[in-house]
Amino acid sequence: MPIYVKSGGTWREISSNAGSQLYVRDGTSFTNKTIINAFIKDGGSWRTVFTLFDTPASFTDAGAGTTTFSVPANANAIHIRQAVGGGAGGVGGAQYDKAGGESGGTGGGSGAYISDRVYTVSGGETLTAVVGAAGNGTSGGYNTTAGSGGLTSLSGSSTGSIFSLGGGVGGSGTGGGVQGPLRSNNPSSGGTATLGTSLSTGTTVDGLNITSFNTGPDSTFNAGGNGVAGVTGSNCGGDNCHVNGGAGGDSYDGNVAGGTPGQPDSTPGGVGNTGAGGGGGGAENQTAGGNGGPGELVYRFMRIV
Repeated sequence: MPIYVKSGGTWREISSNAGSQLYVRDGTSFTNKTIINAFIKDGGSWRTVFTLFDTPASFTDAGAGTTTFSVPANANAIHIRQAVGGGAGGVGGAQYDKAGGESGGTGGGSGAYISDRVYTVSGGETLTAVVGAAGNGTSGGYNTTAGSGGLTSLSGSSTGSIFSLGGGVGGSGTGGGVQGPLRSNNPSSGGTATLGTSLSTGTTVDGLNITSFNTGPDSTFNAGGNGVAGVTGSNCGGDNCHVNGGAGGDSYDGNVAGGTPGQPDSTPGGVGNTGAGGGGGGAENQTAGGNGGPGELVYRFMRIV
């Protein structure tokens, strides 16, 4: 909330949004002390007239790829409502005909994640966000590996590395062919989380208790962890048999579903959302694996007392 002073006959706004600060002179040490909050008594009730930093109600999406942005001068913390590494793609199915069986593809692994964690930063420093891309699914066939998801991370010019969320790793199909043997379906894996040191307690200067933050996908304060593998594809016996692909790995601790399993003849593996893995393709006839879900990083700044 802004406060006004009269300077040279003109009223001037002192706004927390502009990074301004108020000071009082300490009569003992004769040093300036920063005012965090100022109040007036209005009709018998105390009313806030100045707060050093107002926590925004809305959040900012860092967007895809690498971006940089500055910490506001009076902020000292960042609330990550949600962040996740990119999901891996699904492996397409494989048809064998004379080999005596068919093969469904492996679902992609999901990215490591964060939900409602608060980290200390320094006012005015530059933050660099990297948001991981989705891994691509494959069209299927023999000796094929699905694309892995990209890393999502945040670091500061003075704070250093804040967190790092690995993307999901794609599975593969190896061997096989019309003369056999059947293809081997190899598993995917979830991305690995390096969560960094977050705050477990704290109150903002405008009165928000950070332990109440639970609007992220996990609906739990201070959550985060590794991604998970998708379902490994399987083979069926007998020429022209039918087999579905494996589902993609869920992201955000099971709160965002992975891509659906592909089905034979017509339905490819489903595309993952926000860090979830893509579904594997089915056979016979073979269908493609779905792409993984892209990573994300959603944040807002605040000042902790």
